[in-house]
Amino acid sequence: MPSMNAPSKIAPTFEIVDLALFERDVRLRMPFRFGIVTLTAAPQAFVRARIRLSDGREVEGASAELLAPKWFDKNPALSNEDNFEQLRSATRLASRAYRQGRAATAFGHFEANHLSHIDQAKAAGLNTLTANFGPALIDRALLDALCRAEQVSFYTAMRHNLGGLNATALAPDLADFDFPAFLASLNPDTTIQARHTVGLVDLISAGDRPAGVEAVNDGLPETLEQVVQRYGHRWFKLKVGGNLKDDIERLAAIAQVLDRMPHPYQASLDGNEQYDDVDSIAALWSAMNTDPRLSRLVASVVFIEQPIKRANALSRDIRALAQHAPVIIDESDDTLDAFVRARELGYTGVSSKTCKGIWRSMVNAARCSCWNAQSGTPGRFFMSAEDLTIQAGLALQQDLALVNLLGISHVERNGHHYVNGMANLPPDEQARFLQSHADLYEHSHGATRVAIRAGSLSIGSLNCVGFASAAMPEWSAMRRLAD
Repeated sequence: MPSMNAPSKIAPTFEIVDLALFERDVRLRMPFRFGIVTLTAAPQAFVRARIRLSDGREVEGASAELLAPKWFDKNPALSNEDNFEQLRSATRLASRAYRQGRAATAFGHFEANHLSHIDQAKAAGLNTLTANFGPALIDRALLDALCRAEQVSFYTAMRHNLGGLNATALAPDLADFDFPAFLASLNPDTTIQARHTVGLVDLISAGDRPAGVEAVNDGLPETLEQVVQRYGHRWFKLKVGGNLKDDIERLAAIAQVLDRMPHPYQASLDGNEQYDDVDSIAALWSAMNTDPRLSRLVASVVFIEQPIKRANALSRDIRALAQHAPVIIDESDDTLDAFVRARELGYTGVSSKTCKGIWRSMVNAARCSCWNAQSGTPGRFFMSAEDLTIQAGLALQQDLALVNLLGISHVERNGHHYVNGMANLPPDEQARFLQSHADLYEHSHGATRVAIRAGSLSIGSLNCVGFASAAMPEWSAMRRLAD
């Protein structure tokens, strides 16, 4: 990959001058159901940060993330708008706290606010997973500004620990871990495989369209068959809904499509917290193994993602299930020690999501490295890359750069499928991103959109000054949120 000048080995400290919060609306081209919600529209949040370094320079950075309902808090009594407001509250709380802090390193700002922010969010009625959303947005914007100030890429900054990562206080299990050596060993690639998610109401073939439901007819794929034909995916994520009979029949319909591909495919199975306990998901796995229609699909499953409701997920050993396929936590990864507790119960994986925080991903990646070295079994403990709602632009690029840095070779990507690319963004903004990242995007069907070829994303251009983006969004086209 292109190299840049190595920064100083001393992580710079900086003050936070301003944190501005923005939003704009995102409308899906087709509905997507995950868990208990069917999503058709949601706001996207943005943070624009201005920092001041010790020499007086002031530099801006930015980040973005969709306000996804019914993932952070799945309380059915809450409306989508209630969920949106929860995430706004988490961001406002974090913004106030960060702006009041003293000069610190990028990680130091996170470390100084993490525990107190969780407490403040809890007092405001927010669960811990929701609380993490605010700092996650702010930390990325701060890193972006720092990279731009030092004129280095995110990869260079992280490999030289420009952010000052030292998790001894927040992750005492890593007190003796050599973070600088670990970071220096990371070797990002220029491509990554896109893992396509098949949602619970997604059409498998054209014949599945319910009567009275009109096709989108915008020239882009609407069914799994069309997705495979256009994008050539090799990786898939299959959602199951908690009803054994319905799940088996839907998986059989999916297998009919995937098994026709001439090349091998791999898949993850996402329980999405739809099961009460390990016995119910084990029953599904047993039924899958005894159904001849699913033989190739079962052989393709590389891990099972958070099948058990978070209230029960870390209360019982799951080794009986994990002996058949590795099991990871996703929604249960709400505290910095969640993966440590999950490991004791038989979980061997954890998801990386920028909406949970970049520093959380780095700490959990360090744990995987440490535990694998201790066990003598490379790859036994691992991280997966999840997040289907990420939108083209800052959010997509920063998440791709993070998981690529961590050496994860495939990532869940579906924002391009459910949303019509950048079609609703200002033409100048679309042009900037297309010109700056011509390997990642293409112009087709009247808009700038993600380019997926043979199931792969080309991401060499993310190795640019800043946090994976040489372009910025059009701030004047958004609404600014009052703090």
